Amino acid sequence: MRPETEASDDEFAAILRKGGLRADQAHRIRLDRQDLPDEISLDDYSGVIVGGGPGCVSDPPDKKTDVEARIEAAVLGLMPEITTRDFPFMGCCYGIGILAHHLGATVTKEKFAEAVGATTCLLTPEGRADPLLKGLPEAFRAFVGHKEAVQTLPAGCVHLLASAPCPFQMIRFGQNVYATQFHPEADSDGFEVRIRIYKDRGYFPPETAAGLVAMCRVEDVHVPEAILQRFVARYARERRR
Repeated sequence: MRPETEASDDEFAAILRKGGLRADQAHRIRLDRQDLPDEISLDDYSGVIVGGGPGCVSDPPDKKTDVEARIEAAVLGLMPEITTRDFPFMGCCYGIGILAHHLGATVTKEKFAEAVGATTCLLTPEGRADPLLKGLPEAFRAFVGHKEAVQTLPAGCVHLLASAPCPFQMIRFGQNVYATQFHPEADSDGFEVRIRIYKDRGYFPPETAAGLVAMCRVEDVHVPEAILQRFVARYARERRR
């Protein structure tokens, strides 16, 4: 989802590392550079992971770049089959907007945006029983930074994690379709990369970048990666091709 190669490469490496995947166990598709292959079939995969990106689902069409519009259309094109089949899906940050939008929920910049940094995520009663969250701390820190958010729980979804600034930090549709507002793959090093690359994209005043990096480096953020690890462990199988 990220047109900036350094940010894209760093995020992909983090997803592999934190998820416990080798590069040959993942099929990376950079939608900023290529279309989804015509012959792509979910039957060839264990699951789909969608990373973050600078685009916003809620932006009007005339405010989206051609690349952002193409990325959005490609991912939305997968969602009917994913949700109908209850196919394993993990949407990180941008992915929660995609899932909610597909399900007909409101995604806007009206409320619940979060500044770049760490927030405290809280397990809901349903979250305590979910296979990806069961046994995790009742509250833990996670890295966030988003201009838009899901405003109401989408139909058919279970509310798993909340935070004070943004109520819908993690949701599940059906039994296997997950999405997070926070970044489960992110650590201080990764967020420093993104702060540097996106300092002029309206997430924060550029002159505060150094302070944000310092703040991220003192945060104890390690629980979110367990969610990614559990997703991979629960659904991974040998690829059919």
